[in-house]
Amino acid sequence: MEKLYDAALAVFKNSYSPYSKFKVGASVLLKNGEIISGTNIENASYGLTNCAERSALFAAYSKGYRKEDIEKIMVIGDVEEPISPCGACRQVMSELMNQDSEVVLTNLKKDIKVMKVKELLPYSFNNEVL
Repeated sequence: MEKLYDAALAVFKNSYSPYSKFKVGASVLLKNGEIISGTNIENASYGLTNCAERSALFAAYSKGYRKEDIEKIMVIGDVEEPISPCGACRQVMSELMNQDSEVVLTNLKKDIKVMKVKELLPYSFNNEVL
């Protein structure tokens, strides 16, 4: 868990967030032990901003990994309580991770809240409704 925290904290520091000043880091732990991380990248056109959770998951998928390869994701932010993922990230996690995968939410004080993907977005939109 410490390695995952350190990886998320390292990319947290690389955040490109000149507009919100809200840095976020995320690290995906794969079942093979590899850690893939991502940070939030903002854009003056706010809709083109990408969150840390999506950056990390998209990087893992870009390397060829899939939901069955992912053990958990950790998300860190400079907030009082463990960070809460936005709705878009919850939706992406719901599709790109197994429903029972752990989502570890934390902050710079190392407070931790662990949830399952299915707990973050009950009644999620998925391919079965298309």
